[in-house]
Amino acid sequence: MANMALTGILEKMTGKDKDYRYMATSDLLNELSKEAFKPDSDLEIKLANTILQQLDDSAGDVSGLAVKCLAPLVKKVNESRVLEMTNKLCDKLLNVKEQHRDVASIALKTIVSEVSSSSAAQIVLDSLTPQLTKGITGTGSTTEIRCECLDILCDVLHRYGNLMTAYHEELLAALLSQLNSNQATIRKKAVSCIASLASSLSDDLLTKATVEVVDLLKRKGAKPEMTRTNIQMIGALRSVWSIYQFMTALESFLLRCPRDIAPYCDEILHLTLEFLSYDPNFTDDMEEDTDGENPEEEEDDESANEYTDDEDASWKVRRAAAKCLAGLIVSRPEMLSNLYEEACPKLIDRFKEREENVKMDVFNTFIELLRQTGNVTSGQMDTDEMSPRWLLKQEVPKIVKSINRQLREKSIKTKVGAFSVFKELVIVLPDCLADQMGSLIPGIEKALLDNSSTSILKIEALVFTRLVLASHAPSVFHPHIKAISGPVLSAVGERYYKVTAEALRVCGELVRVLRPSIEASGFDFKPYVHPIYNAIMMRLTNQDQDQEVKECAITCMGLVISTFGDNLTAELSTSLPVLVDRMGNEITRLTAVKVDLLCIL
Repeated sequence: MANMALTGILEKMTGKDKDYRYMATSDLLNELSKEAFKPDSDLEIKLANTILQQLDDSAGDVSGLAVKCLAPLVKKVNESRVLEMTNKLCDKLLNVKEQHRDVASIALKTIVSEVSSSSAAQIVLDSLTPQLTKGITGTGSTTEIRCECLDILCDVLHRYGNLMTAYHEELLAALLSQLNSNQATIRKKAVSCIASLASSLSDDLLTKATVEVVDLLKRKGAKPEMTRTNIQMIGALRSVWSIYQFMTALESFLLRCPRDIAPYCDEILHLTLEFLSYDPNFTDDMEEDTDGENPEEEEDDESANEYTDDEDASWKVRRAAAKCLAGLIVSRPEMLSNLYEEACPKLIDRFKEREENVKMDVFNTFIELLRQTGNVTSGQMDTDEMSPRWLLKQEVPKIVKSINRQLREKSIKTKVGAFSVFKELVIVLPDCLADQMGSLIPGIEKALLDNSSTSILKIEALVFTRLVLASHAPSVFHPHIKAISGPVLSAVGERYYKVTAEALRVCGELVRVLRPSIEASGFDFKPYVHPIYNAIMMRLTNQDQDQEVKECAITCMGLVISTFGDNLTAELSTSLPVLVDRMGNEITRLTAVKVDLLCIL
């Protein structure tokens, strides 16, 4: 009965009415999807022939449903039927009109993905591989045929590369020959295929491929786009996914088995540093200006966009390498000096990382290096050559130069990460930025005054400014007081309470810098007294604000009065009653009574 119903469906599928064909194909898909459905040999033939015929249907929605029918059908019919369908689809792919070629390609990919048993897969591969190779290398093959064959082969290699060892040498030769194609799309797809093939190649063939590509790179007079393709190829011969897994595993070993992994730490360090800059699709000296290119070579224009970030997975390797290096830093404090000699320069160089998530991991890894330095060398002097602190101090100019470059980036996340590095640096080496102060001011100003800056960025910039002011000699900042005070006082008036509170804390440090002692210092602080007083007074008298802001305003006003009281005689009659009032308030009393007013009493 079921077979009779299916016969009726198959008849409707070949009818003239498009709607009937669509509904019949939909009914067939439902039947094929039933677990209990098992066709006999005669019905298998009818099903296979009808579905293959429907792939060429003039109605796109009907042919699309026919492709969907292939997935359950492959699992229901015997291996010989699958082989027969594969051969017919290959014939369509290589010989028929272009409008049917796309559907044939999708259908072949469906068969490849749905073959469940190893024996069936081997039968399909033995038939499919030679035909795909012919489509790729055949003299009569068009660019479209080559591209479709390369796409299918990439899927096949990704799934069944280990079952195709008998064809590896032939496939490798065919794919390497496509690296010299004038069409960027063919070169790109060939690289993807070789990358999929590389994971299952023997050592001898992998070496052969590498040597051949290196020889191509050595050729003089090669077109830039060809050279770029061969560079990509060297990277593709390494399996990104495998490297990522290895790096992740090594990170786990370092953190969970530190004693057992100890003998291998030097080798792991060298590996992580190598893969920290693993970016086969991009080189620093890659020319961006292409105005001088030959206009006749239009077919190569697309090579500039040959490898997009969406297709590039190498960032996963760099990210895993950064995390693995962080694991090494955390678990091996005894290697700090060695890490500063080998890893520190590399990390500083990788601050330029183009993938933002990877850049954040590079920042975090460098911060871990700084923290470990602070933990291990706490209380030690930095005069001992080759000590971690001494080595870090030698790198400060490079760190500042590289981080300042990141502060000029548009990304808020990047700027926040850059300030995080600066903060940790100041904590570990409190007086290390004295010679670099002039170069730091523009980044702070932009972070606090730029309309695009977020509250998080402003808070990070203010915290860093406070730490710098507190950890360096006041004289370091005197040439830059005007540039610093303006943005900070502007931040005091911010609406978000956390920004305001942090800005008030910075004001407290700024007061100490302006007048570190009662004795004359040679610096004229008087022009800054009233602007600071007015900004803080505005916050002190405002009742409708967060408790944290109130407490910071009270503390800061106490510092202003105790430091500049002799220059604020006219203002004391206004500010002191406010402080007295805060002492009477239960919420602000504890903060207010701590204010030191001895100098004016």
